[in-house]
Amino acid sequence: MPPHDLPAPPSWTIPNFVLRVEDLSHPGASIFFDCVKPKEALKLAVEASYTWLYTSLTAPTHVKTITLVLRPFNGVAYTFGTHETKEINFSLDWIKTSEARARDEILGVLVHEVVHCYQYNAKETCPGGLIEGIADFVRLHAGFAPPHWRPRAEGKWDAGYDATAYFLDWIEKRCGEGTVRKLNGSMKDSRYRVELFEKVTGESVSSLYALYREHLEQTDSEATGSC
Repeated sequence: MPPHDLPAPPSWTIPNFVLRVEDLSHPGASIFFDCVKPKEALKLAVEASYTWLYTSLTAPTHVKTITLVLRPFNGVAYTFGTHETKEINFSLDWIKTSEARARDEILGVLVHEVVHCYQYNAKETCPGGLIEGIADFVRLHAGFAPPHWRPRAEGKWDAGYDATAYFLDWIEKRCGEGTVRKLNGSMKDSRYRVELFEKVTGESVSSLYALYREHLEQTDSEATGSC
C-alpha cells in the first residue's frame, strides 16, 4: 500500500517580531547572535506556547507584535505590554553568564517569556506561582529544561517556576495529555478559583499535591534502595 500523507502541522498565527539591542558591544550580544537566529527563535517560542496551551481552533490571535529587547540588567528576563503588543526584556548579563549552554538557555528563556504573552491569567487573579509554573511547564515540554531542574515538592504546590512545572507535568501524565491546556483555558474568561483543578481533573489541587509528594517520596526511596 502507498504510504499515507502525514497531516500538516497547525497553521499558527505568528505575530510581527521586532528586535532592539541596546549594547552591541556587550559580550552577551555576540553570544546571542552566535547561538540563535532571532526570528526563528521567537517563532519557535510562539509555536511551543500554542502547542502546549492551545489547539488550532483555540489559539489566540490578539498578539500582533512581540518586541525583544536585549540589554544589560540584573536578573534574567521579564515581559509586559498591552493586549496586542508585548515586550520581552532579556538580560545580556544573564546570557553572558550562561555561555556554557547559551543556546538552550536563550531558547528556554524565550519560550518561558513568550508564554507570558499568550497564557490566560483569570482576569489577572491567577496566583503568580501558577503563572510561572505554566510558563516553565511549556519550557520543560519544549525540551529546554536546565540541567539543574529536578522534580521536588517543597512548600506549596504553587511555589512557581520549575517546582510547579514538574507538578503540572505529573498532573498531565496522571490525567491525560491536554490537562494543562484545559487549566489554562479555564482561566480565559473567569476569575481564579482553586476549584478549577477539581473541575478539570476531578480531584482537588490539595489532594493532587499530596499524591504528588507521595509519588516523589516513593521514587526517591526506589532510587536509593531504601524501604
